[in-house]
Amino acid sequence: MEYDVVIVGGGTAGCALASRLSEDPERSVLLLEAGPDYPAFQQLPSILKYGWGLINLEARAVDSPFNWSFTGTATPQQAKPMPVPRGKVMGGSSSINGQTFIRGAPEDFDTWAEWGNDEWSYLNVLPYFRKMETDQDFKDDFHGTEGPIPVRRHPRETWPPLQEAFYQACVTYGFPEYPDNHHPDSTGISMRAENNIEGVRMSMALNYLDPVRHRLNLTVRAGVSVTKILFSEAKAVGVSVESGSEQYDVSGAEIILCSGAVASPQILMLSGVGPKDQLEPLGIPIVQHLPGVGQNMRDHPNLSVKFSARESLPDDTIGRRAVRLRYTAEGSSTPNDMILSPSSLNTVIPEGEDPTHTIGCGLYLAKGSGELRLTSADPQGKPQMDYRYLQDPWDRQRLREAVRLAVQLLEDSAFGPWVEERLSPTDEDLATDDALDAWMLRTVSTSYHISGTCKMGPDSDPMAVVDQYCRVRGVQALRVVDASVMPDVVRANTAATTIMIAEKIADFIKVGR
Repeated sequence: MEYDVVIVGGGTAGCALASRLSEDPERSVLLLEAGPDYPAFQQLPSILKYGWGLINLEARAVDSPFNWSFTGTATPQQAKPMPVPRGKVMGGSSSINGQTFIRGAPEDFDTWAEWGNDEWSYLNVLPYFRKMETDQDFKDDFHGTEGPIPVRRHPRETWPPLQEAFYQACVTYGFPEYPDNHHPDSTGISMRAENNIEGVRMSMALNYLDPVRHRLNLTVRAGVSVTKILFSEAKAVGVSVESGSEQYDVSGAEIILCSGAVASPQILMLSGVGPKDQLEPLGIPIVQHLPGVGQNMRDHPNLSVKFSARESLPDDTIGRRAVRLRYTAEGSSTPNDMILSPSSLNTVIPEGEDPTHTIGCGLYLAKGSGELRLTSADPQGKPQMDYRYLQDPWDRQRLREAVRLAVQLLEDSAFGPWVEERLSPTDEDLATDDALDAWMLRTVSTSYHISGTCKMGPDSDPMAVVDQYCRVRGVQALRVVDASVMPDVVRANTAATTIMIAEKIADFIKVGR
């Protein structure tokens, strides 16, 4: 059987795309996912069903069966590889992430448009952000009321003491209060929007896929790994897959990669679409030379200011994260390029370290970028990811400022009843810029927001992999639809923007673009 559409990857984008494209009963859709599938809510393992507290860390642990367990190099100063968790289960990373549901800044999308992607301005993407959500707290022109994803914020009376202390310290410092961080003018200290309702994770499998599984034109297959895309000359005609001990081919009139910013460029390169100078030495026949595949690897470098708590601090077993500070670095021309986020249960520290009591300092529009490369022609091999964090002086300068700001906030009287002492960075680390840089290079980590490895762009951009309709350049009947197509990482967690991309591309496909 030949399907009209074969979607490779049942993650954040894949579930949304499968749901929307199968709305047309005349279009046959096949959704393939390498990980397991749990078609009924009661079948979900607890570490996938619930998303607060230690159970959320279990879902993305290195030995979790639901994690691809990729690794990358953060800086040359770090001896250990940096864990890069990606979801290996229906729902993808939306089934193991921190459920922060914050959109990119309006300037992110207007910049994409300025770079030659005019369909992606803020005004053009706002309807799709509204389409995908049901906001339980705000009802206006900037929020959705009928979408599949419920979005909420923790009421102030439920905030743990450290969250309240951080909020008060930010206000005392002079940052504005702006509860709704989805409003285009939002800046300062705000409540954190999330897709978790009373502890239950609102994954894309649960909210997009499960309600439409009954459709006769939608076929869902789990435990199926795609090893390469099949081409007839320069036209994609199917995929080669492995399922258990079986290997077979699947035919499709259109192939759509939704495998994420790691696996989508990996599959492209294994299929002969990518940089010729990398693929030829591996013995991979070239279908289309696209030097941008795997390049422009973007993310949010994160540093953790760690402290110990007094015995009087109440236990926060669910690690509720209610607030975050968004601000513009001194001298920056890009608004809201920095994020500070307090946590009783941090999720972005190196494996094996104490996850408790931190203020995370995130650079949300880094100047530097990294690279993803194949290590072999074996589909089972994992790609090499070099993040190249903090190589740019401007990135180091902004993060130094963020760390010192976090330290200053931690010394505010609001934290006095709860904080015993600051553990890291030490006073020695803070003494000079050079000392602080050395500490940052040793400890910087990913925020798990990898993107940009199959960037969208116009014909004039030699590093563009897809056009603004997410069609792969130089070949027919092949698209990439996930975080990898972002020309630059958005100034927010990437899940909401990834869903928006899937929603918008679904509409493009429906009208033949």
